[in-house]
Order: sequence, then structure tokens, then C-alpha cells
Amino acid sequence: MIVLDQHVLVDAHIHVPVLGSLRPSWLSWAEEFGPPGVLDQIWDAEGRPRPAVLDDLFARQGVDCALLFCEYSPKATGYQTFDDLLPLVEHNPSRFRPVANVNPHLHYPIDVELRRQLNLGAAALKLHPVHGGFRCDDPALFPAYQLLVEREVPLVVHCGTSSFPGSMNELADPAFLLPVTRLFPNLNIVLAHGGRGWWYNAAAFMALSNPSVWIELSGLPPTKLPHYYQDFDLDRLARKWIFATDWPGVPSISANARAVLELVHDPSTAADVLGANARRVYRGLDHLDAAKE
Repeated sequence: MIVLDQHVLVDAHIHVPVLGSLRPSWLSWAEEFGPPGVLDQIWDAEGRPRPAVLDDLFARQGVDCALLFCEYSPKATGYQTFDDLLPLVEHNPSRFRPVANVNPHLHYPIDVELRRQLNLGAAALKLHPVHGGFRCDDPALFPAYQLLVEREVPLVVHCGTSSFPGSMNELADPAFLLPVTRLFPNLNIVLAHGGRGWWYNAAAFMALSNPSVWIELSGLPPTKLPHYYQDFDLDRLARKWIFATDWPGVPSISANARAVLELVHDPSTAADVLGANARRVYRGLDHLDAAKE
């Protein structure tokens, strides 16, 4: 068995919303794909995540840092507000880091709300065009991108299909990000779900051809990665991977991490995938440098 103890492990894609703010489809997704009984174990009777229980679970899974997502997508999954993440961060700011989210249909001026969330400690900005119903090359988003560049904070974009009702999967095409890479060359862009569905090749090409583009592995079964990216040198592509799971949509974070390590032959690249790439890209993860020394 591959041991994770020697590696800093960052899970860059975690969902812990307040359950009452979500559509039933999200609850069904967590129950179908997550650990048995996860909703009863982690969330209290009022539907709020229990910080100490979640902290203990991730500690046992070997997760040194978890990036917590929120989402303002009323037509798809519902509202997962940024402020609902803050009690978890306050419980253990070393393990938990929040990720900002904005929707151009709901937030205007968009940079005002983004600045507020960044000032509260957001490690990145996540955009969800598929659930939010917008394209990432919309000029209305450019003030947000400029603010990210100024603050040296990355952009995470949902790049893959979604099965939730109301999803607009045509908006997940990574080609919509090409103008963003040209206009904001210093902006790190993370492709969440790595092109899942129709765009694996496009996502891989963008990551290999642009030093500021990364592939995030959430929602991708590790054993299928060689098939998804069969047209590429996997050892080379792995240098641009960032480990993530989309928890609670997986049974075990540590099992996914071990499965990813089985695919990565170079020890230095393995350390990059599990934690070092995330430390380089996201804001506020510098404290992890000595976590396993």
C-alpha cells in the first residue's frame, strides 16, 4: 500500500454547504456517491456541517488542507454561501480554506462582492458557468479577473459536464477561456474536472501549452485518467495536475490519493500533484510547506 504520510495532501475541491439552502438533487448526489451515511455523520439536525466532526474526518483521511467551495446557482444546485464556510475556517484555519464564488447574474458590480470574499480570506475564485448560466469570456467578468491578477489569486472554472437539473453543459467548453488567457496572462486558471465529458483533449492541450493553466482532478476516477487522457504523455501531463475529489461525492479521499499516486512514477511529480502545485497556485497555503517535515 502506498503511504500518504510523507506527502502534503491538499484536496482542492470540497463541498460542505448548509443543507437547507440546496435543491434535493444535491442531497441525492451526496447520498449516492459519498460515504455511507455521510449526511447524518457530518451535518447536524439543522443541516449545518459540524466543524469538529469534519476536521476529525479529514485528519483521519490524511488531508492537510481542504479548499471549501460555495456556489450561487439558484437554477441548478441552489445557494451555498461564502459566509456559511467561515465557521469551518474559524475552527481550523490551518486545515480549511474558503474559496470565493460569484455569479454575474446575481452580483453587480462583480468585483465588489469578490473583493469582500477575498478580504475574508478566499484562496481562489470559483466560477460555475454550467450551473450559473454564463460564459467565462463575458466582459462583465473582466473586473473580477483584473482583481484576481492584482491580488495574485487564481481562477477555478468548472470545466466538464454536470448531471444536475438545469445544467447548461454547453458552457463548460474550455475554449471560452482562451480570450481570458490572452487578456490576463498572469492569471492562474484551474480547470476543475479537467474537461470531463467532451473536453479532455482541449483541457490537456491548454494545460500543456500554457504555464498558467492547470488541471484539477475532482470528479474524475483516478483509474480512468489514462483513458481520459490517452492522447497525451501522462507523466508530462501529471506535472500540471492538482489533486481534488469533489467530496462528499467520493467514498474516500485517501483512496483517491493513493490511486493517483499509482499513476505518477516520478516522486517529485507525485508531491506536486498531491500538494505542492496547490501551494504554488492558491493563496494562503504557505503554512503547508513544513507540514510533513
